[in-house]
Amino acid sequence: MPVITPELHIPDRELLFTVSRSRGPGGQHVNKASTRVTLHFDLVRSPSLTSEQKKLLGNRLAQRIGQDGVLQLSCGRHRSQQANRREAVARFVALLRAGLQEAPPRRPTRPTRSSRERRLRKKKHRSRLKRQRQRKDWL
Repeated sequence: MPVITPELHIPDRELLFTVSRSRGPGGQHVNKASTRVTLHFDLVRSPSLTSEQKKLLGNRLAQRIGQDGVLQLSCGRHRSQQANRREAVARFVALLRAGLQEAPPRRPTRPTRSSRERRLRKKKHRSRLKRQRQRKDWL
């Protein structure tokens, strides 16, 4: 049972694992052993998460969630299925922890005086360059 936070535990029954052949070098072993593990987690239908957590994770992990609401993580780095499974679960826990962490509040800042002067100096310089390129009509 992966522990995300002290209050949040995801039961193993909510995680679905599928295996397939891994890519990359490995000789004959690669051609006959299914070592890549893909973890599937149904974010939308998970009873372990509150609706606020689902919304937050849905927004922050939108690139990793399919249209069916399932989060998928694949791991095929190791040569054994068990090692890939352990790594997939570890990555899943890290991903959910990062997704549920609150962002620190932004403190409003103002540009410094020197940065404003630098910006204006660059604008004047660019303006001067463009003015020099213009064609002068001498009638």
